[in-house]
Formats: sequence, structure tokens, C-alpha cells
Amino acid sequence: MTMTIAKWTVAEYHQMIAAGILVERCVELLNGEIVEMAPEGEFHAYTSDEAAEYLIYLLGERAKVRQGKPITLPQNNSEPEPDIAVVQRLGRNYREHHPYPENIFWLIEYSNSTLSKDLEVKSKIYAAVGIPEYWVINLQNSEVVVFRSPTNTGYNSQEILSQGVIVPLAFRELEVSVERLFGE
Repeated sequence: MTMTIAKWTVAEYHQMIAAGILVERCVELLNGEIVEMAPEGEFHAYTSDEAAEYLIYLLGERAKVRQGKPITLPQNNSEPEPDIAVVQRLGRNYREHHPYPENIFWLIEYSNSTLSKDLEVKSKIYAAVGIPEYWVINLQNSEVVVFRSPTNTGYNSQEILSQGVIVPLAFRELEVSVERLFGE
């Protein structure tokens, strides 16, 4: 007997949210599947919050830094909630929709217990919709995995850093300290 998994569209997911079906559930939509999100530990919460404040300071008015908010990827029926999304400043437009791929400069996930999901599943989802840059902060090894050059099947470029600086593709004049991404 073959099992079939029910897949959901972004619109159906939004209907469930509006109807209160997912109240008090910490979930996200990935490739049409509703997936439980792991709770944040203290170190995860501290480092991602410190990094977001640091990026807000670095970017100023050039971009908006959203923390733990959904992004909508209708092409693959996904609505993940990355720890940090650096997006275009569209003001009130975000009252009508979450950022779409074309609004996103880069995404950052802080990862401890969800490392394989963030490195394998989410990287493919983000690459397939053309998000130019995706960073995974590996809290287990104190490394930053920088994904670039998206294709339909994944990112063509992957670099692992434990120190130094990262120059974001969208903001070549910025140098982001790897140490500051870990709250140091």
C-alpha cells in the first residue's frame, strides 16, 4: 500500500491560520508540508537577537531586518520563518504580504538541533526560488555556512567560515564580522 501525504498551498495554509487551526502551534510550511519548528534555546535566542541588532546597525536604511517572521515562496508552496531575513524596505506593502523571493537580499538561520533540515531541506527550497544568499549559523561548531549562486536544485557555492568577515552580495561595501554573528 502506498501512502500519500496531503500537500498544502500557501493559500490553504493562510486559510488554516485565519481559521485558527494552527493557533498555539509553532509550524512553518515547507514544500507544501506543515512542519513543526524546534523551540529556541537560550544560546540560539541570544545569538540571533544580537546578530539582528548588529545587522540593523550595519545596514541602516538600506534594508529591513526581520526576525523570526514568515517569508512567502509561492513557487514551491513554502512559508518558512527564518531567524533573520534581510529584505527590501517596502513599508506598508508588508501589511498585505510577507516578503517574496524578489524582496529578499539574504536569509540567516541559526541552527543547533535542526542543522540537517537547515543545511539540506531549506537550502534547496531557498535556492530553487532564487534567493541569492543564505547563511546557516552552525551553533554546534561555531561556523557560518554561506550558500551562494542558486540553481533549481541547490546552491552552487558553499563556503564555511569560523572567523573573519563576510561581504554580502547585495551590499558589497559592508563587512559582516563572523564573530559578531555569534554574539561576541
